[in-house]
Amino acid sequence: MSYLLRSRVTSTRLVTPIIKRTCFSTTARQFQQQQQQQQKVDQESKVTHFGFRDVPEEQKESLVRQVFANVAGNYDVMNDAMSLGIHRIWKDQFIRSMAPGPGTKLLDVAGGTDKNLGDIALRFLDYCRNIHQDSTASVTMVDINPHMLEEGKKRFSKTPYANTNQASFFVQNAENLEEIPDESMDVYTIAFGIRNCTHVDRVVKEAYRVLKPGGRFMCLEFSQVDNPVISKFYDIYSFDVIPVLGQVIAQDRDSYQYLVESIRKFPPQEKFAQMIRDAGFSTVGKGYEDLTFGVAAVHSGYKI
Repeated sequence: MSYLLRSRVTSTRLVTPIIKRTCFSTTARQFQQQQQQQQKVDQESKVTHFGFRDVPEEQKESLVRQVFANVAGNYDVMNDAMSLGIHRIWKDQFIRSMAPGPGTKLLDVAGGTDKNLGDIALRFLDYCRNIHQDSTASVTMVDINPHMLEEGKKRFSKTPYANTNQASFFVQNAENLEEIPDESMDVYTIAFGIRNCTHVDRVVKEAYRVLKPGGRFMCLEFSQVDNPVISKFYDIYSFDVIPVLGQVIAQDRDSYQYLVESIRKFPPQEKFAQMIRDAGFSTVGKGYEDLTFGVAAVHSGYKI
């Protein structure tokens, strides 16, 4: 009898750890499965802004592409009406601040979507020709939207740079410039385009990759107005006037409503300047210059 009791106790002692290990193993597997399922849900539920709307990240690119496909044909006329021509003054200041030298290689990103197609690229080449009598400077224009890029090509076809090796065009995503080699460009510009990108931080990091050591990142973008009186007037003009102009001139209120909303969702000047530094760039002073009370700003960083 005592032998049987001892056998049962021994058997119980042997089985109990096995049961515990089995339970622990099952629990661990369940936990891992739950984590994997949660990660999948998190990835599927990642959202970003499209104007004031929240949309899945994977949808924003196509939504933005459709906006610019809609407005491509009327973009020049519409933007002159929207900004009362002030964007031309901003771009002149942008190029003067760049002060490119002979032989500079410029990458103009979202070059089809800056206000008045190809303005930065043309101003850059004109500056090099007029100031330095230089015909060796070159610009590579890239845009994610083929419709806008085609409009840019049409504009270039009527300039002295048509059929030269000073201008080239590629359909590219600013977050992944796969056609642009590492450390191949002297200057990187993006004007009125970065706020339409899904991951602004990735765009800036990609700019750092393609620039040569000593190269310069420059961004011209709408920003935040600090003066409360001017800010109030700016809001009224943006939300009550611009969409109506879009409907009258381009028969497209919704696209211009998005463009206005996207400006308000872009990071304020200080935050964006920090993003530029986080990507590896060095900045001078605060890293940006406000234009027209902060309606727009020029951001700049150097790859040291």
